[in-house]
Amino acid sequence: MAAIQTNDLTKRFDDVVAVDGLDLRVREGEVFGFLGPNGAGKSTTIDVLLDYVRPTAGTATVLGVDVREESAAIRERIGVLPDGIDLYDRLTGRRHLEFAIEWADADDDPHAILDRVGLDDRDAARSVGDYSKGMQQRLALGMALVGDPDLLILDEPSSGLDPHGIRRMRDLVREEARNGTTVFFSSHVLGQVEAVCDRVGILSDGELVAVDTVEGLRKTVGAGSELRLRVTGGIDVGIGDIDGVESVRSADGIYRVACSDSRAKARVVTRLTDAGVDILDVDSAEASLEDVFTAYTTDGDVRDAETDDPVPVEEVAP
Repeated sequence: MAAIQTNDLTKRFDDVVAVDGLDLRVREGEVFGFLGPNGAGKSTTIDVLLDYVRPTAGTATVLGVDVREESAAIRERIGVLPDGIDLYDRLTGRRHLEFAIEWADADDDPHAILDRVGLDDRDAARSVGDYSKGMQQRLALGMALVGDPDLLILDEPSSGLDPHGIRRMRDLVREEARNGTTVFFSSHVLGQVEAVCDRVGILSDGELVAVDTVEGLRKTVGAGSELRLRVTGGIDVGIGDIDGVESVRSADGIYRVACSDSRAKARVVTRLTDAGVDILDVDSAEASLEDVFTAYTTDGDVRDAETDDPVPVEEVAP
């Protein structure tokens, strides 16, 4: 059973098609990243999954249940961190959690949840109106965890968090996934998605344009890793035939080896070392998820996102 599944899901607002024929399947127990530029339809998709808006066409199920027919039953099994959640300024952090526990008819320990999200007893006793944005986000994440949900829907979960809070959030997401919880993670912070997600779906103009692992997306758009070598003299041993090596070029004394498989980098270094090539410096770089995202959501390709000025290159024969 899929944790989330949509079939030909479409939502129109007057003349605007926010979601267009979306076929999406999120597996149980995975951390799924849901990406797209502003206006791509991410929030509308989440609203349909939560039955906040009704689709124009198509179907959606969450945890095997139709979202239109049994939305109340679904909400009992999921935790939601919405983007821009409004909390009650006059209530303390602890009281927020106590209300969430009461509404979920759960027996969670508020202290334990506060500790998981990085809020101490003094924070819990303060009015939320005195919280920073990051503290409010931590509290909202804690409320989403109440009742040990089978599915977490997190919309921009790192919003307002400092680096320490972001690390804690990532660790918490991984821990939930290890315990069998499915996490649906919508974010524009691509580094956070890359750090925690098993697979990624990219939405553009309401259409799902790609679904794969980050590494799989890199390969599809030709955005593998690159090994950069500075050697004494030249390279007189063939490396272009090594499995996983796509191309070899040189410029300004630096050899650049494009690899479709990151393991090929070690094979290249090993062959050169065995051949007695004196390697002075080794550097490695991978196309970022931002580069891949750009390739899928614009008319350009991954090379358009490179920051280095292009340099003349010469092919190095194997």
